[in-house]
Amino acid sequence: MSRSEFIAVTALILFGAFVLGWIASWLVHRVARPARADMSELDRMAQQLHEAEDQRDAANAALQEREAALTARLAGTQAELRAAMEGLRDSRTEVEELRDYIEQALARR
Repeated sequence: MSRSEFIAVTALILFGAFVLGWIASWLVHRVARPARADMSELDRMAQQLHEAEDQRDAANAALQEREAALTARLAGTQAELRAAMEGLRDSRTEVEELRDYIEQALARR
C-alpha cells in the first residue's frame, strides 16, 4: 500500500466516522426534542410560575405593610403605657403626701 493510498483510506475512514457521528447526533436530537404538547405544558408551567411569583411578591408587600402598621401601633401603645405609668407614679406620690399631711393634721389635734 503506497503512501497516497494510505492517506485516501484514512481520509475515507475519518469521513465515514464524521458522517456516522453526525447522523447519530441528528437522531438523538430528533428523539430527545420535546413534542408540541410538551412545549405547551412547559409554557403553562412557566405561566403558573410567573403567577406564583407575582402572588408571592404581593404577599410580601402586604406583610411588610402590616408589619409597619403593627410596629407603629406598638410604638403608640408603649408611649401610652409610659404616660400612664408616669401618671400612676405621680398619683402615688400625691397620695403619700396627702397621707403625711392628714397624719400631721390629726397629730396636731
